[in-house]
Amino acid sequence: MTSPALQVSELTKDFGGLRAVDGISFSVGAGEFVGLIGPNGCGKSTTFNCISGLLESTSGSVEVFGQDVTDSRADQIQAFGLTRTFQHTRLWREMTVIENLLVPPRDQFAPNLIISLLRPSTRKAEKQRLINAYEVLEMLEIEHMAHNLASELSGGQSKLVDIGRALMSSPRVLLLDEPVAGVAGPLAEKIFQNLRTLTSERNIGMLVIEHNMDFILRTGVDRIIVVDVGRILMEGNPDEVRQNQDVIEAYLGDT
Repeated sequence: MTSPALQVSELTKDFGGLRAVDGISFSVGAGEFVGLIGPNGCGKSTTFNCISGLLESTSGSVEVFGQDVTDSRADQIQAFGLTRTFQHTRLWREMTVIENLLVPPRDQFAPNLIISLLRPSTRKAEKQRLINAYEVLEMLEIEHMAHNLASELSGGQSKLVDIGRALMSSPRVLLLDEPVAGVAGPLAEKIFQNLRTLTSERNIGMLVIEHNMDFILRTGVDRIIVVDVGRILMEGNPDEVRQNQDVIEAYLGDT
């Protein structure tokens, strides 16, 4: 049996006497687009931080394509193909948009930088990375901002560049923390459509945190995981989530 792109098992995270994540278990398959929803403070971002190695979990395990990465550093986990974005963008503000995108790709240099720069293939690879970067910017509809400094961008534009930067690392598993927060409605819809296409065409396992539940329920994700106070309340397709009485009462209002 093929291992899922991401397998989270009984993941728990305590902060002193507070249990922020309480035995969460779920999987994301290659080519699957999954939403993770719940109110502020329910443990979504903490879950992301534990999965991506920024926080050490109290217990439980995380596997990426069958490889146990529970105790691995963030850079080691990224080397296995798992990339994530943050709720608050962390761009290099004094670099241009295109420069921000050209940093993340893996394996740009050999262990010896001088040897790498002397290789005939280096310039060809650099040209291809530049082409890829402009393609990503075009997909996100911000190619006209390629030479703007990151410090000049609005919050929504910064979100788009952050997504582009994540895509440049050729992820096999992509975790996006509120990727369209601050982005205008029509463009947010377009971004999700493009993410859906990327998931299918590149066989990426994608997990997306979204605070706006009405939005995620109508954006074509395959499955939704609903979190409440650090635990999984339910998971299912959008129609199942929409019709679940516990979700209606806890999140959508009992109508």
